[in-house]
Amino acid sequence: MTTVHIRVPATSANLGPGYDALGLALSLYDDIDVSIADSGGVEVVVEGEGAGELDTGEGHLVVKAMRGAFDRMRTPQPGGIRLRCHNRIPHARGLGSSSAAICAGILAARALAHDGDLTDDEVFALADEMEGHPDNVAPCLAGGLTIAWTQHGGTPRMVKLVPDASIRPVVIVPATRLATETARELLPKDVPHKDAAFNAGRAALLIAALTQRPERALLLAATEDRLHQDYRAPAMRESADLVERLRAVGVPAVVSGAGPTILAFSTSDSQDLIAPEVGNDWHIQLMDVDPVGANVQVPETR
Repeated sequence: MTTVHIRVPATSANLGPGYDALGLALSLYDDIDVSIADSGGVEVVVEGEGAGELDTGEGHLVVKAMRGAFDRMRTPQPGGIRLRCHNRIPHARGLGSSSAAICAGILAARALAHDGDLTDDEVFALADEMEGHPDNVAPCLAGGLTIAWTQHGGTPRMVKLVPDASIRPVVIVPATRLATETARELLPKDVPHKDAAFNAGRAALLIAALTQRPERALLLAATEDRLHQDYRAPAMRESADLVERLRAVGVPAVVSGAGPTILAFSTSDSQDLIAPEVGNDWHIQLMDVDPVGANVQVPETR
């Protein structure tokens, strides 16, 4: 059997005002070894996050994504699939665990297919189709800071940017989980025009702050949001309260994705301000921005 190794990063979407548009790849990874055989069914071994909880057969999300990719390439489905997943990305916390699994499955299928192929744009489009939001899968595939949108006709597009090296993301992860669907159900169908205009300006300012002027005061202003965080607060009151406390002492903090994890943009003059506001029920982890996104390693054949 041929085995490929896939490494996919955690991601944080929205980044405050960039709702359904902005995303950031983080230096926290799931590592997955994938093999196919002529027969034998599906076998999945999960270590780390999700062990004992995730489906270990056809229902595993990486397997589903592989099946979808083989179908898209019009490649015959393999008789046997073997997965060994070493998961580090927390599940249902707003750090892109589902996006990582989907991207891993599609890329694994592309690497293992002998008579089919997908371009990078087609991989992105299929991942968006499976996940539902291009801003979630874009940073996982490309790394860095991404702006994602859907052009007329439904085709997803992205632009990758490089954040200033002085910015260090800090993720603050609670023990509790929150399903993305639950968080989305709290959003109103319509928002005031002034709030939409407010977020458009802050999202543009955030791009400048992350790439050109990583000053704490500018980042604090640039991460203000009126489109989603307040509406979702009732489903994650502790997260909302912590974001408010961090921002009150000058830390640019937002809800990561649909939550309940919090993402803070740490600079040299703000790192010491975070821990005193965080209680013992949270896990704080200082990270880097992942620069390359999903990585596929295929052993050389001799």
